[in-house]
Amino acid sequence: MTTQYWLVKTEPEAYAWDTFVRDGRTDWTGVRNYQARNHLKAMRPSDTVLFYASVTTKAVLGVAKVTKAAFPDPTADDEGWVAVELKAVRPLARPVTLEQIKAEPALKDIALLRQSRLSVMPLTSAEFKKIAALGGI
Repeated sequence: MTTQYWLVKTEPEAYAWDTFVRDGRTDWTGVRNYQARNHLKAMRPSDTVLFYASVTTKAVLGVAKVTKAAFPDPTADDEGWVAVELKAVRPLARPVTLEQIKAEPALKDIALLRQSRLSVMPLTSAEFKKIAALGGI
């Protein structure tokens, strides 16, 4: 099975990269957008995920792996919302800022720029590799 690549966004005040690293793994809960939910449902264990800190930081900070496929989100009042379990893998050597992503021609079609409010989005293998390279891994 081919590895899929994803980007998840969070506000650092809500859940920071450092907290994720300290926790080691977390349930990615609280997603209440239908398109983002469908992306969560498509995630499989061992898929690779980039962790993006939005609002104040506006940068990709690290890499995670999906360790548990979609399951009912315990924070949701309505059925149908899902979460996945993510494991922190490693920080990027250098954060990759939104400005760097916007300036990179190879990333001109990335979902982060086209659907900036979406909290869970797919990446192509090429997009993942370009961001990883910019981040020094």
